[in-house]
Order: sequence, then C-alpha cells, then structure tokens
Amino acid sequence: MPVPWFLLSFALGPSPVVLSLERLVGPQDAAHCSPGLSCHLWGGDMLCLPGNIVSAPGPVLVPTRLQTELVLRCYQETDCDLCVRVAVHLAVRGHWEEPEDEEQFGRAADPDLEEPKNASLQAQVVLSFQAYPTARCVLLEVQVPAALVQPGQSVGSVVFDCFEAAVGAEVRIWSYTQPRYEKELNFTQQLPDCRGLEVQDSIQSCWALPSLSVSADGEDVHLVLDVSEGQRFGLSLYWNQVQGPTKPWWHRNLTGPQTITLNHTDLVPCLCIQVWPLEPDSVRTSICPFTNDSHAHRNLWRVARLQLLPPRGWRLNAPCSLPAEATLCWQAPGGGPCQSLVPPLPRENVTVNKALEFPLLKGHPNLCVQVSSGEKLQMQECLWSDSLGPLKDDKLLVETRGPQDNRSLCALEPSGCAPLLSTASTRAARLGEQLLQDLQSGQCLQLWDDDLGALWACPMDKYIHQRWALVWLACLLFAAVLFILLLLKKDHVKGAARGRAALLLYSADDAGFERLVGTLASALCQLPLRVVVDLWSRRELSAQGSLAWFHAQRLQTLQEGGMVVLLFSPGAVALCHEWLQDGTSAPGAHRPHDAFSASLSCVLPDFLQGRAPGRYIGAYFDSLLCPDAVPTLFRAVPVLALPSQLPDFLRTLQGPGATRPGWLRDRVEQVSRALQPALDSCLRPPGTQETGFEMGPEAGDRT
Repeated sequence: MPVPWFLLSFALGPSPVVLSLERLVGPQDAAHCSPGLSCHLWGGDMLCLPGNIVSAPGPVLVPTRLQTELVLRCYQETDCDLCVRVAVHLAVRGHWEEPEDEEQFGRAADPDLEEPKNASLQAQVVLSFQAYPTARCVLLEVQVPAALVQPGQSVGSVVFDCFEAAVGAEVRIWSYTQPRYEKELNFTQQLPDCRGLEVQDSIQSCWALPSLSVSADGEDVHLVLDVSEGQRFGLSLYWNQVQGPTKPWWHRNLTGPQTITLNHTDLVPCLCIQVWPLEPDSVRTSICPFTNDSHAHRNLWRVARLQLLPPRGWRLNAPCSLPAEATLCWQAPGGGPCQSLVPPLPRENVTVNKALEFPLLKGHPNLCVQVSSGEKLQMQECLWSDSLGPLKDDKLLVETRGPQDNRSLCALEPSGCAPLLSTASTRAARLGEQLLQDLQSGQCLQLWDDDLGALWACPMDKYIHQRWALVWLACLLFAAVLFILLLLKKDHVKGAARGRAALLLYSADDAGFERLVGTLASALCQLPLRVVVDLWSRRELSAQGSLAWFHAQRLQTLQEGGMVVLLFSPGAVALCHEWLQDGTSAPGAHRPHDAFSASLSCVLPDFLQGRAPGRYIGAYFDSLLCPDAVPTLFRAVPVLALPSQLPDFLRTLQGPGATRPGWLRDRVEQVSRALQPALDSCLRPPGTQETGFEMGPEAGDRT
C-alpha cells in the first residue's frame, strides 16, 4: 500500500488545520465599499433576471472579479451560522462618443447643451447566490466620483455581508450589472466542513458530528468513524463528478463505532466520503481524500472504458472526470504504432460519460480511438473489431482537395503518407496504378468525406494472394533445383558415406608380413576408410592381371580424392633398388598375386615427374625396417614409421578437416591395439609356437 495513504490517516485525524473566522453580530445584511466610492444595499431580495447584453452608451461600471471570505453570523455566543462575504471588484469600460456634427463643424456653440466628460458614474450590481437548499439575489447600488472615472482602470470594490450557507455546502455566486454590458461573472466554492473550521463551540450542528479518519493496512484501506457507542449515523461513499450530479456508490445507516474496509483498487480521485448523525436537519461532513493521490489516478485509468454506440457514436466511461484528449488512428495488422488521422477527428477534449459522434460515413475494424492525458497515451481501443471482425490488411488512401478542384492521393504508411505514383520502395507505391483502378471502380470503402478531402480503405487481399503465389512458385523452383543437385551428387555422397579411399601397396615378403598388412587394412576400415588391398581381391587380380588391376584401382582412388599408401618392407626396398638400377624386375622372382612389383612401373614415373606429393604416402614398421633403408626418391612424400607416427599417418589418410577433437586419439589407440599382436608375430623367431589372434591371407581373402 502506498505511503501517502498511510500518512492520510494522520492528515485527516482528530486535529486537522482549522480556520478562525470573524464574527458578525445580528441578522442584518450590510454593504460597504472602497474609500472614495458610495454604495447602498436595496432592502429585500429581488428576482434575478440577467437579461441580454446591451451596448454601453459611454463609460460604464462592470464587475471584473469576485472574492469571498468566510465569516460567522452569530445570534448568541454559541448560536452562529456560517456566512459567505462577497467582494465585487469594479472597473470602468468604454469611452464617451464624439457627435458626428461636432467632428465636422467644431464644438457645440452652447456649452450648456454639452454633456460633461468627467461626470460621476452610477451602477446597479446584482449578486446571485445559490447553496442548496437556499437561493438569494441582492441589488447593490454603487456610485463612483468623476475623479476616479478613468476608462479601463479599476475603481475599487463593493462588499456584501453576507450569504448564509450550511457547513460543507457547495456555493455558486454570479454577478452582473443591470442593464448588463458584459457576460456575468461566476464563482463556485466548496465550503469546509466542521473539521476545517474553529466552530465546534459556535455552530450547534457541529457538536455531535462523527469524526472520520482514513488509514491503510496492506492491500486494504480502512475508514475509521470515531463516534460514541450506540450513536446512529449515515455513511455514504460517492463519486464527485464535475460533469453532472454526484454518483452514489455505497450507502449505509450504521451504529458507532465502525470501521469500513475498502480494497485499494476501488480508490479513485473523485471518491468522497460523507458522514452525518441520523438526526433532523443534521450537518453532513464530506471529504475527498484521494484527489491528489497518484495511485488513485492510475486506478481511474485502469477502470476507464471506451464504448461504441452504434452506428457512429462512442463514449468514454469512467467514475471521475479525466483530463483527456481523443483522436482517431489507423491500426495496420502485424503490430506497429497506430497512425493518427488528423482530418476526420482532430485532437479534442473528451467529456467523460458523454456520448460523442464520429464524423465518419462507415466504420472499419482498423479504426481505433486513442485517449491521451497530456503527452502520455493512456488507452487505445479498436471499437469496431468486435462487430466487424479482426484487423484487415487494407490500405488507407488519403484524398486531399484543394482550390479549383485539385485532388491528390497518398497512401498511409508507417513513415507517413506516401504518394501513390512514386518511386518509393513501399507496397503502395509498387501497386499505385492498381490501387487507383480499384478506387475508380468502386472497390474501396469511403470512410470520411468533406470539402477538405476523403478517406478510403482499399482491400489488399488479392495482391497478397498474388504475392504468395509467386513465393510458392519460387519455392517449387528451388526444390526442383535442389533435387537435381542431390541427384548429381548421389555418387559423391555415397562415396563420402563410405569414407576416403586408401590403396595399400606392399611386398609379400612372408606369411607373417601379409598377416600384419591384413590387420592394418582391417583396422583402417574402422576409421572409416575405404581400403583397397590385393590381399582381399585375389579373384579380380587373377582375372585381370596384376598390372591391369593396379591401374584400375589407382585411377579410381585418385579420382575420388584418395591416397596410395606404399608400405616399405625389406622385400619392397629390394624391389625398388632393382627397378631404380635396371628399370625392370626379374621375371618369376615374385608370386603372380604380388601387385607391388607390377605397380612400380606406374609409381616410379609419378615420383620421377613430381606428381607424387598429395597423392602418395609412405609407411614402414619401425621394428622391421630402418628409416634410412627407404630409397631417397620416395622421400618426396611423407614416409612415416608405424606405430610410432600413427597419429600423423591417420591424419594424412583422413584428409584436412575430417577429424573431430578427441576422435584421433581414440582411433590411434584402437589401431595400435590391433597391430601389436601381428607385429609381435612377425618379430618371433621361426619355429616358435604362435598364440593369440591370427590373421593371415586366407582370413582376409574375399574370394
């Protein structure tokens, strides 16, 4: 609960600030005026008939300002009534008129016939007073000496004592002259109640008045009435509206003492509390404690509602008056600010709870009402959305009419009103000619029309359908192109799914080395790599011949971006030296399934002509061959020892960017564990019993 409401209980407690009033003795009314003036109060009240305003024949006295003061009219020491003293300030208006014949022929010949320009002025001033349930009207006669008559200057004031009124009443005072030369002055004042006056011992009706205070407790507000036990009193909560009479909200006859609880959301600035003893002719005390409370003002905007009154009327419903201005705006679908429509409804003050009329021909769901207070937008509602459906994707055209029947059209855009036939990159500019044709053919709805211009709402549905048709066509075309590309890349995708190709070339030195090569090939297949080795292709090798088979596999591997792996062993090194020395290999020196000797006829030209880097890689088992044993020609490509340089070997086979973090470490460990038993078998002396996992040529032969 806000702190100001808690402090309110202290401000409205049993000891508020009070006013000490002057006492007038006796029931007689009186009048007195400023020094230099003479005044007289006509006896008895008169009938108030202001009449029409007439032209002043010359300088006249007119009321310029009303001023009031509260006094006590006392009949006895403890028998007084509240009374309103009224001071009327007067001034001189108008000038003496010069006769036309005097301007043409000089001043009049007879000075006795000339009216004096410095004569005194006399006026009859009427004071009208209303305070429920009484109404009075008195007449004051005032005379101003000639020395004080200066046109346009104030001459002083006349004071009337006094109009009696009830404590806490609202009084209204009017003043004018008879005859009336100007609009009458008026003044409204809310008199304080017994709590705000030092009259508890003077006005008898205040003696038994209940005491009222307001306090807060969490989300609740308490009205505490401090009255004696068993005393009966009336309590009323009402909305004190400026426009129209007060509006009762809650009324009860209670027996004291009492505490009334209200929710803080019910509090609004005009909520007033009235309390009085249940006795004949008792004085009622009213307070409006939430007038300046910021939380009450926020509550007021929360409960305010805009209401559509068919066919084109509307009303702002609220319990209190609001300093509000309203204007029409156009709300486009999809969000964004609502754009003001100045021509049909300029910003104007709103009277709460009063029916207003839209200057429109037709309603539209996109037309909304904005209500602002000061510079802050307080509420916005699209009143026609309930009856005419949700927001439409219509374009609002603004027609401006000038002299000689000149017309111009623009479309309302978020950036402003854009001309239809322009080069702007807006939807309205692109469809300018089509919108003009729709307007001329009667497809647009006219919302407003007068001499200055008109507003038209043009449907955009058909253009949106055309746009979506183009979008769908583009999507279908894109899908067809994508499908064709997928078909063209089918073989490549299949190859990528199997992994990069690796062609292993080796010399079959003995059965143990063949088992070692088979183990390496099987381990590489798990990377995954598509491994090609003659050990697994004996049937094709026998059918095609070693040289033809190697040419075909080498060509396919290189076309797919794979690598040719040269596994050097003592036998492979010896064959390389033979080729390098004699250019040929001794016939029948190797088995017909040995592709290594047949492949050297193609491998050596690649190295001699510099085509090997990026296509070949060398490897040897560091426990079977010394690094220096590899011929120098083959060092043009990386020659790696296995398993000591296994990470670099696997990284080269996979290619750049093919490995993920942590992937290489796991694969190195996997391949190393697979190679170790086969490598140990190759290092075992001949005739030693073999144990463990065995993998030979027959195990890997796919024939």
